[in-house]
Amino acid sequence: MGSSSPSALKQWLRDLRRPFDRAHAFRTLRAFHASPRTLADVVDHAIHFGTHGVFRVNSLQQRSEIMGLADEVAKLEPRIILEIGTANAGTLFIWSHCAKTKVISCDLLDKSDVREFYKSFPPAASRCGVVMMSGDSHAPEFRKRVESELGGERVDFLFIDGDHTANGVAQDYRDYAGLVRPGGIIAFHDILESQPLPTNQVYHFWKKLKPLVEHKEFVNGPNQCGFGIGMIRVPAAGAPKCD
Repeated sequence: MGSSSPSALKQWLRDLRRPFDRAHAFRTLRAFHASPRTLADVVDHAIHFGTHGVFRVNSLQQRSEIMGLADEVAKLEPRIILEIGTANAGTLFIWSHCAKTKVISCDLLDKSDVREFYKSFPPAASRCGVVMMSGDSHAPEFRKRVESELGGERVDFLFIDGDHTANGVAQDYRDYAGLVRPGGIIAFHDILESQPLPTNQVYHFWKKLKPLVEHKEFVNGPNQCGFGIGMIRVPAAGAPKCD
């Protein structure tokens, strides 16, 4: 192979393992689908599915928080779910077991390598389709792509977990909240003020939004650093404006 940089060697090893990681991922998914599963089972596997490489599925969530939100989403019996921020697809795995028709998952990174795997997330009896979209959610042309995919239909649940800066989360809310039907819900991740990263600034937007509308918070512990989920229910007049 000749001399190469450590990063090139790592990439070579990842490429070498990829077919094995892919086969293992699909075996793991088939085994999961082989038995009836509760929503709690889905959440547990979403947090750590046991797959590897680019096919790794996990979610940086506090279990009690995402379980509380998943319960609320399931009660909606949603047809269409939209999430901003795919990451390692843990929450996508949950929503694909909740939505009856479609989950649209948006991420900055191109997920084409794992698209087929993610599309297999819904159980066999489900009619839910998984749509992967890559690009900048803040770009007007990206929003047009989302609208085109919806084809005039409204979203039952919107999960905003992408750009965590104060301006970024505010823009995602402004751009996509209007796509959610009255009675639907919108949720945000990492709403607590204490955060491990300075770019996690969702709290600053959340504290302005929550007094304007019916809301609920899922927080695992009173003194925790990071995490926390905030949820609002869209009123009949539509999602409130929040600058």
